[in-house]
Amino acid sequence: MFQSRRTFLADVGLGFTGLALGAMLYRDGVVRAEGAAADGRPHFAPRAKSVIWLFMLGGVSHLESFDPKPALAKHGGKTLHESPYKKTVEESPFYRKAVRDFVGSPRALMNKLYPPQIGFRKRGQSGIEVSNWWPRLGDCVDDLAVVRSMWTTDNDHAAQLQFHTGRHVFEGFFPTLGSWVHYGLGALSDDLPQFVVLGSPPGDCCGGVATHGATYLGPEHAGVPLAVDPKNPLPFGTPGASVAREERAAQLDLLRDLNGLTGVEYPADPALRARIKAYELAARMQLAVPEVVALGSEAESTQRLYGLDNPASRPFGEQCLAARRLVERGVRFVQVYHGGGGGGGWDAHGKLRDNHGNNCAAVDAPIAGLLQDLKRRGLLDETLVVWATEFGRTPGSENADGRDHHPYGFTVWLAGGGIKGGVVHGATDEIGFHAVENRHYVTDIHATVLHQLGLDPRRLEVPGHKRLEIDYGQPIQQIIA
Repeated sequence: MFQSRRTFLADVGLGFTGLALGAMLYRDGVVRAEGAAADGRPHFAPRAKSVIWLFMLGGVSHLESFDPKPALAKHGGKTLHESPYKKTVEESPFYRKAVRDFVGSPRALMNKLYPPQIGFRKRGQSGIEVSNWWPRLGDCVDDLAVVRSMWTTDNDHAAQLQFHTGRHVFEGFFPTLGSWVHYGLGALSDDLPQFVVLGSPPGDCCGGVATHGATYLGPEHAGVPLAVDPKNPLPFGTPGASVAREERAAQLDLLRDLNGLTGVEYPADPALRARIKAYELAARMQLAVPEVVALGSEAESTQRLYGLDNPASRPFGEQCLAARRLVERGVRFVQVYHGGGGGGGWDAHGKLRDNHGNNCAAVDAPIAGLLQDLKRRGLLDETLVVWATEFGRTPGSENADGRDHHPYGFTVWLAGGGIKGGVVHGATDEIGFHAVENRHYVTDIHATVLHQLGLDPRRLEVPGHKRLEIDYGQPIQQIIA
């Protein structure tokens, strides 16, 4: 049988021990194929080890969450042209682009200004105003850096994909933020994926699983979906009731040896590399994952903190608690979706009061519980928590009791991981139409996350794949401690 020169030398010169060592070095990144990931080391001293990325699908209204606009309450019911803010909007340098690019904008300008559907009040020592739909999170406001000046370019829900990749869907599919983190930093744990996805992803119309994909970085850098179910956390996620732990460990040792032989034979095959890594990781996960999602082992007080005692908040609370358990065990990036499927559960073209009231009731306590739990365990300093959504909602009404999509000004927030707490950065205009002060495209959030992890996106280049200047973004230095 024909043997390659590489395999012959490995067999003769090193023997089986050498093969096993070579495979382990290959697996751990000491021996790398062309186009393989970075060396797993940060480019400079990191402030955070892990990221929990909370993404609300559908477009949360900034005007009913973290960006109070008294002018809307005062002039609600008037058209923009009847209000004092006609010139404010129309003389904005961004107005013409809004009218040209976004069919919703002219319609929204003709519609009546829609007053906020919930009140705001100042919270914490910082006095940052948060809507009354977020009472528990409002108690954590001194840990948040609220960025009120985000903008993007997609007026439809493919903006969900754009927020994760930085590119408009018409430009194609690109690596997501989680995959870049995975690619750049390597593993903190040998038994769990580095990039985990919890919750239902967007519908196919909005990017689907591409919102946690890796495209040209290679499939091994894509997010791994898990379910918060100890009996079935992922397909074939347990070795089976009849397989003892020791037996499974022995099977894993054999699998590693066999994979090592194949890894030496085909060291430059990216699909094989991904498959070997996936199979070995899957085997180790069968032992580790069920324990991670066994939330019943947590104290009752902890379960209540995450809202697991309330049917409305229990599903998302379980995901947030699982996210904490994952980063505690060394997972690098945990992406948590809420409102998955179709355009997203937060898409309030009508009945905004019911939509956002119910959604906030489902996520407020779990998110606050996550921040409080991380903090009391000493994990918040090394865990960066990001709350985001694809765009905001229009100041004008739609269907009398809703708001349209609005990519020209909206809010996200960050906490932990070396981020300042109790600060507001950026601003929209008086009615929340345009981001006008310290404006930030979505990749500035990416750059901030990577910076806190010690990564320079310009040093994560992949040969043959050109990136645009806007892809890199700029870290938001004003919110970094």
